[in-house]
Amino acid sequence: MRIGFLFNHDQVHQVAHSLPIAVALARGRPDLDIVVATTNPRLSAEVIRLSEGMIGKGVTLVQLGLKPGLSKNLAGVLEALIPATKLMIYRDNLDFFRSLDILVVAEKTSLILKTRYGLTDLKIVHTRHGAGDRAIGFDKASAGFDHVLVSGPKIRERLISEAGVKPETISVVGYPKFDLAPPRPNLPFVDDQRPVVLYNPHVSPHLSSWYDEGRAVLDWFVEHDEYQLIFAPHVMLFERPFVVTIDKLRLDRAGHIDEKYLRAANIHIDLGSRASTTMTYTQRADIYLGDVSSQIYEFLLHPRPCVFLNTHGFDWRGDPNFEHWRAGPVIGRAAELGPALAAARQDHAAIWRPVQQALFDRSFDLTAEPSSSRAARALARFAGLDWPEASVQPAMAVAG
Repeated sequence: MRIGFLFNHDQVHQVAHSLPIAVALARGRPDLDIVVATTNPRLSAEVIRLSEGMIGKGVTLVQLGLKPGLSKNLAGVLEALIPATKLMIYRDNLDFFRSLDILVVAEKTSLILKTRYGLTDLKIVHTRHGAGDRAIGFDKASAGFDHVLVSGPKIRERLISEAGVKPETISVVGYPKFDLAPPRPNLPFVDDQRPVVLYNPHVSPHLSSWYDEGRAVLDWFVEHDEYQLIFAPHVMLFERPFVVTIDKLRLDRAGHIDEKYLRAANIHIDLGSRASTTMTYTQRADIYLGDVSSQIYEFLLHPRPCVFLNTHGFDWRGDPNFEHWRAGPVIGRAAELGPALAAARQDHAAIWRPVQQALFDRSFDLTAEPSSSRAARALARFAGLDWPEASVQPAMAVAG
């Protein structure tokens, strides 16, 4: 049986969500033909880094590309605005996808193989890439997969009730990315004398705090050096000159980072390095400041104070798409940061920590067995394969 894992994105943030499953599957069932397919050198390098030496020893790595001519020319024209390469990869590599029995993906674009290119016999398994609350994570497209691996009961329940996913096509497996979670890192630009705030705005213009208040947030921290700030937005926020969202069609631009922020001694800016995708910042920060990013749930692996920016004036209370905003004070403008940060810290133990723990427990069903092994076992079961008990592996070590 040939099982493929596809990473088809500009950035590497989805790799850690499903590559651990490929590694665990190769260890548990070395008789399988397991192929990891990437679509650019950046992704290939990240796969090699996180594969624990399994590339060429149970896992085959291939890099897919566009065919010379029309595809490459179109991609060159359109790539600054839309992910043209990502979309055309499927058409230009149909022979590869036809060679698979099962394709495992962390995003929904791959459903185009069924809906547009007629590969109805190909079984596609969705691992998702995060445990967040945004509505797009529970849209009807989720029902197009043959099987879905989810992190916890919250995701399962919403997929059934909102997306119409059949309960028997869902397996709760925990969160494979947590198998890679680093210990609390020592960062050279951070000292232990001042609290460290992680500002993590999302990319989507209709939800993100960046476009309306982001620079005001940075200005506030320039003037308040009693805090240290790590500005690490969603890795796609500054990836292209323009940001286009498909869940609610809107085009905007993130702009540039002013020199005064780059010079500020208490601000560290990371617009998309590896550290932005490896939980380095979510594990090191003392306080989370954000809007709708699913990284809030990775931060809550160790509950700590949080503040949320509702710059669009959403009526969020009772809305499951903003459930995580129950984890700390919610404000509308950067000018309110001072009191909000103080309240988040002062009231954390008595008010916010119990709520955060409940939110985490609903989002992640974690057991003593590594999530990647649970997911590999569920995938083997879906494929009709045995999964020997002796194949349960320890969590993957964190690659340096």
